Amino acid sequence: MLNVSGKIWENIVSGYILAIDQGTTSSRAIIFDDRQNICGLAQQEFTQHFPKSGWVEHDPEEIWQSVVDTCKGALANASLDASDITAIGITNQRETTLVWDRAGSETIHNAIVWQDRRTAEFCNELKNSGHESTFSAKTGLLLDPYFSGTKINWILDNVEGARERAKKGELAFGTIDSYLIWRLTGGKRHVTDATNASRTLLYNIAENRWDEELLDILDVPVLMMPEVLDCADEFGVTEKSLFGKEIPVLGVAGDQQAATIGNACFEPGMMKSTYGTGCFAILNTGENLVPSNNRMLTTICYRLNGKTTYALEGSIFIAGAAVQWLRDGLGIVGDARETGAMADRADVEQDVYLVPAFTGLGAPHWDADARGALFGLTRATGPNELAKAALEAVCYQTRDLLEAMQKDWGKAGNTVLRVDGGMVASDWTMQFLADILNAPVDRPTILETTALGAAWLAGSKADVWPDMQGFAKTWKLERNFSPAMNEEKRAQKYAGWHNAVQRTLSR
Repeated sequence: MLNVSGKIWENIVSGYILAIDQGTTSSRAIIFDDRQNICGLAQQEFTQHFPKSGWVEHDPEEIWQSVVDTCKGALANASLDASDITAIGITNQRETTLVWDRAGSETIHNAIVWQDRRTAEFCNELKNSGHESTFSAKTGLLLDPYFSGTKINWILDNVEGARERAKKGELAFGTIDSYLIWRLTGGKRHVTDATNASRTLLYNIAENRWDEELLDILDVPVLMMPEVLDCADEFGVTEKSLFGKEIPVLGVAGDQQAATIGNACFEPGMMKSTYGTGCFAILNTGENLVPSNNRMLTTICYRLNGKTTYALEGSIFIAGAAVQWLRDGLGIVGDARETGAMADRADVEQDVYLVPAFTGLGAPHWDADARGALFGLTRATGPNELAKAALEAVCYQTRDLLEAMQKDWGKAGNTVLRVDGGMVASDWTMQFLADILNAPVDRPTILETTALGAAWLAGSKADVWPDMQGFAKTWKLERNFSPAMNEEKRAQKYAGWHNAVQRTLSR
């Protein structure tokens, strides 16, 4: 029997875990059995709102409904019902910010997405006031619109009456995980996990607590903040009316940390890179909180049984989103899966560079005002060359991150990179990644590593999945990509990328 938030759970005999993977462009629900096989999956895209240049919002109610619908869809696809599910694990787009009314659960503004740049000016004001060193020392983060703290401040300043209500404790803040748990539990639980907390600019990652000084600087009342739990913990129990049975939520991690867990990167020095809307690389540094001198982020990799494991992270804002732009913005790609074959057909004599700074540049540049640019265009440049440039841009940016993290970690050298996300299905892209990194790239058999990581947290907490060591042994390689490009060509292509980036930076 398992005691969850005061409930006694009996007849837990299955290893079925429902993983909610709430991403930037879609919500997915995946059911895994105790051998990590996918038994059911459902996915639903939702609307992206761009009210102004550089602003990105989501409708919280649409997100919530998509999560409920996909959970029910996954159950139906697996021919299971809620009574078969032992526990739920949640992974989510990080930093996306919501504020809601505690009494009625209605949000007071659309969710402000992690990609949103509306607080760039405020971040610059904070930097000019000398605050960045304080935030970096306590949170491991830089002062950038990417993170949640300045987004909360903006909502409180721009929604009438919000600041006064927040000070009275009437409003709650949460990242997507926290909001979903609030809704799943009928408002009974206002909680988050350490990984999501670590991305808010308000959480002291060394002391594992909300930091009063940082809250004061950003003028965010502590009454708004959720309780912070371990990644595998008792987050609450779903309302019976949702799925026909109460189900405990036992695992939560932000999407990139969940992918690190799903890739079994449990040892210091192991690294994973996820290629979705953006690209995020995480290097496990163990118990060592490694400050970055190369504009990487120091963050919480996971917290289990009260023990914190840290990581260095590099974030690329635009990865798969560049391919979406080719498809939806330019209309030169019918399906994202076509781009690898298009790149293979591209003119090898053309070096076209796309710097996809559509919402600014992330690590290691952190230039919120940079905007996208194309270099090297000729009259012969066509869709194939643009597709190749978009895929190559992701790989160049990954090398930028890897080199910076190796300098911080102090252990530069050959690195085996484990990859996941939608883009890694492209053999062409993965081969170019290995070539430009001059390092092997490992693609796992199970590409749904983000959902798998959330499922493992919940399944291990419920004692129906293996422990960390047992789970690591189950990781399986689908294909290894080894570098095949000669050093002269590698150096020439990477130098061209650096030239393009320097010409794109706003400063």
